[in-house]
Amino acid sequence: MKALRIAALVLAAATLLVSQSRRSYPPDRIWWNANQPGTLPATEDYDNAEGMVGIVNTAGAVNPVGHAFFEALGTNGRACITCHQPSNAMSVSVESIQGRWHETDGKDPVFAAVDGSDCPSLPQEKASSHSLLLNRGLFRIALPWPPKSVTPDFRLEVLRDPTGCNLDPKYGLTSPTPMVSVFRRPRAAANLTHLTKGEDGDPAGILIMADGREASLRTQAVAAILGHEQAEHLPTKEQLAQIVAFERQIAATQSADIRGGLLTEPTAPAFLGPDRVTGKVAAFPSWEQHVGPDLAQLQKDFRASVARGSLVYFKGKVSCASCHTPSRSATPMNIGVLNLATPDESTPLPVFKATCANGRIIYTQDPGRALVTGRCTDIGVTVMQQLHGLAAHAPYFTNGSAATLADVVDFYDKRFHIGYTETEKRDLLNFLKVL
Repeated sequence: MKALRIAALVLAAATLLVSQSRRSYPPDRIWWNANQPGTLPATEDYDNAEGMVGIVNTAGAVNPVGHAFFEALGTNGRACITCHQPSNAMSVSVESIQGRWHETDGKDPVFAAVDGSDCPSLPQEKASSHSLLLNRGLFRIALPWPPKSVTPDFRLEVLRDPTGCNLDPKYGLTSPTPMVSVFRRPRAAANLTHLTKGEDGDPAGILIMADGREASLRTQAVAAILGHEQAEHLPTKEQLAQIVAFERQIAATQSADIRGGLLTEPTAPAFLGPDRVTGKVAAFPSWEQHVGPDLAQLQKDFRASVARGSLVYFKGKVSCASCHTPSRSATPMNIGVLNLATPDESTPLPVFKATCANGRIIYTQDPGRALVTGRCTDIGVTVMQQLHGLAAHAPYFTNGSAATLADVVDFYDKRFHIGYTETEKRDLLNFLKVL
């Protein structure tokens, strides 16, 4: 018991260090509403369960009034900021979404029927009609089937439809305008400088969104405003330029850990902290060489664990960095999250049966990139993404199937037969928490 009390005191001291270093922010900045007045500072920190997430705008403070990223440009009260919250590393977390439901009695624009509910035809006042958003942080993505100007090499059937939308007479696969409804997590609108260049957005070959259906931040913004915000008119060139510029300027990473302390100090690893992601701070040596005799033992142990975890991530038995680095984070691949071994696996998501031209049958919760390309080989394929700010926006994976980062590590360990030791799992988990 004495050892536990000592450990608790050490943890409290580390937490106090973090809390004393954080920037103060008013309560109404924890969740930014569309058209909300105020200022988004050039740098800002927000608390989360693991410490703090830091936001850096390389262009300086932003006045959201009249700014297209913060302004509701459509008819449902949403703006880009609605689903890309600074406190959630420019995405949204289930915790934040559930909080909005309770605070607004389900009236927040994030719950707009178009995609914030399991299906627009459901009674929107009921929490059960928004179950996938409330429980997994998933928004409905409705895509035409078959894709425009594409002849698919597989046939798609609906086997299970828990939300009712894929069989809905108005919104479903057999409706007058056939659509497939899949449910996905919103990606972080931050740390995009490595993907973008030039006035019109991205270099050739870059894929935006989980299924790669957008080729630039500019076209993605247009689709989001017309779809997610339900705008009646195209955004102006000036509005699009403002949105794209903002997304290029924003970095979001964990900035402090309740055990390891500040991630922005000179002795932190070179790849940690929002300033380093933006290139504003030069690289420094690893924590492995800088645990320091003046640090509490718990803090030293955690930092050493993070240092070991970085080696597992970059140079482990199966390198995480081979898929999750700036040069690979727009690469489409199948990591095994969306497809199912059998059609009767328990899932709150729809289940589709894809019968390919070669006779192959695939069961999937979301055909992924195949909904864009029409190719059987793309079923279950998604575009990789960068991993900064993870601690601020659980759950994880495109379908929200991993509630915690520990679940993510376990999934990869089993999926690729890696054979992590318990120590390697813990070290990798600690590393992911501070990214």
